[in-house]
Amino acid sequence: MTYKTSKGAADKSAIGTLNEKSLHASLKTWYTQPGDELEVRINGYVIDIVRGDQLIEIQTRNFSALKEKLAELTTHFQVRLVHPIPREKWILRIGADGRKRIGRRKSPKRGCVEYLFSELVSFPQLAVQPNLSIEVLLTQEEVLWKDDGKGSWRRKKWSISDHRLMNVLESIVFTTRSDYQNLLPPSLPREFTTDDLKQSIGASQRLAGQMAYCLREMEAIKKIGKRRNAYLYTINLDKES
Repeated sequence: MTYKTSKGAADKSAIGTLNEKSLHASLKTWYTQPGDELEVRINGYVIDIVRGDQLIEIQTRNFSALKEKLAELTTHFQVRLVHPIPREKWILRIGADGRKRIGRRKSPKRGCVEYLFSELVSFPQLAVQPNLSIEVLLTQEEVLWKDDGKGSWRRKKWSISDHRLMNVLESIVFTTRSDYQNLLPPSLPREFTTDDLKQSIGASQRLAGQMAYCLREMEAIKKIGKRRNAYLYTINLDKES
């Protein structure tokens, strides 16, 4: 691999191991193979994993923070973006000291691969750039709630102090436009609205709207008209690959 290092210069995006949260660090350990290089500085950016000619970035949330970095790196390199989505989640309550265990329960919420679109709204067009692939890891995760009185009122002031990886259940890789089109369920009508999409995937209206927006920006689906006040879409057969 040929790349430009920037010793002595400030990194544009640096995620050092000392600042990593447990989930990111555990995923990097899980993903790393013999021969991989870790925390390599390339063209002013710190890359989580370098595997031969491929750059691998692990991002647990907030894709918008990666937009500039990915846009620049994918003009020169093959980049794999790895993103975990918890299919199953356990909540561990701990005391304010961070050590005392108060209780543990399984969350009723279950994640699905379609949650990817809530992050992809940051750069849907970039997602189908030939040098970028996205790998979704469906995981089991433990979330630590700390009784410090500083958290959201929705959690009765408990703070989320960390996320821990328990297991990786499944890996799904997206490399082409048709990979994203394949997430459209077979039960979806040939001509559909976001409400039809919501019903077919069993998601919220917000997620269905995010999915429709991303697929439209990727040119995986296209607008063909309106049904009352809702846009009608169909699969863009000219853009299946």
